[in-house]
Amino acid sequence: MDFDLSEEQRLLKDSVDGLLSSSYDFEQRKKYATEKSGWSRALWGKLAEQGLLGLPFSEEDGGFGAGPVETMIVMEALGKALVLEPYLATVVLGGGFLRHGGSAAQKAAYLPSIIDGSKTLAFAQLEKNSRYDLGDVTTTAKKNGAGYVIDGEKFVVIHGDTADTLIVTARTKGGRHDRAGVGVFLVPANAKGVSIKGYPTQDGLRAADITFSGVEVGADAVIGDAENGLPLIERVVDEARIALCAEAVGAMEESLKTTVEYLKTRNQFGVAIGTFQSLQHRASDMFVALEQARSMSYFATMAGTYTDPKERATAVAAAKVQIGRSARFVGQQSIQLHGGVGMTMEFKIGHYFKRLTMIESLFGDADYHLRRVSDQGGLLND
Repeated sequence: MDFDLSEEQRLLKDSVDGLLSSSYDFEQRKKYATEKSGWSRALWGKLAEQGLLGLPFSEEDGGFGAGPVETMIVMEALGKALVLEPYLATVVLGGGFLRHGGSAAQKAAYLPSIIDGSKTLAFAQLEKNSRYDLGDVTTTAKKNGAGYVIDGEKFVVIHGDTADTLIVTARTKGGRHDRAGVGVFLVPANAKGVSIKGYPTQDGLRAADITFSGVEVGADAVIGDAENGLPLIERVVDEARIALCAEAVGAMEESLKTTVEYLKTRNQFGVAIGTFQSLQHRASDMFVALEQARSMSYFATMAGTYTDPKERATAVAAAKVQIGRSARFVGQQSIQLHGGVGMTMEFKIGHYFKRLTMIESLFGDADYHLRRVSDQGGLLND
């Protein structure tokens, strides 16, 4: 199978790499983190100017009609640069719901603002006891005439404190664990009854705990089927997992590069520690883990086009297992090989470790996804 990028894809890679190399070194990232939103509005505008925010959307909707490979290229670059901006939350998750389930009116209302960078979105899904179960929803959306009234709480909503619009999962009927009866709703962040408590996360991003108390929305707020939205949620979250796999590969690649450079420059006993054979072996093992993750990221990217939801879900789960294991190994080894300075805020390697740790747990850790693969009889089950 040919894994080479096309000419257009190589140009995209060169373009995004060039933008981030000139605008997003570690010192600039620290400055961006101190801005009011926790990320750079100016850099977000540059991503929009280069068309990166419109990549996955169809040309009819004002985008570029790019596929999963292009998203993978962008996410790898964002991972290398440890980008703080809400690309995953807005373009992959928010845009994914609109692409796959949005009506023509919803696309017309929201996509142009996503593409030009003027509006951001956040996915409010996680609840107090739901952990990784996307169908475990206790937030309610009760009928109120033609619209709905939403009540409940969502936690760790990534970029939820700066989003203009929230995409909220809420139960329209049935019990807490029922697959049927889960809807997806567009809720303005400034709507009456929405209370947002923002805070920084360990990896330098921001998140929010959000309370919905008697929040009224119209019938036009529903994305897709209000009583059967779980298949849409699973599809979009699988795409987010694929994007996270690519971001992790980018972060691991930069972690290995940074670690090897440190081994070449750190002297002990009068020589560079990179000359010690045991440390060379560790770096070699990190390279193997990275390449295993890269191959599974490619596999997950291809799996994103599968039409069979179960086949897609199993393939993505298998990729998330390897990504989680590789991320943990590369992150831990990079810290060990840097010694004590690796845990300081001044060295960027510790920040890569934190981001890789967060990626490993987002939308299911390695143990969770290993159970999913096992429940399906394995990756190569005939």
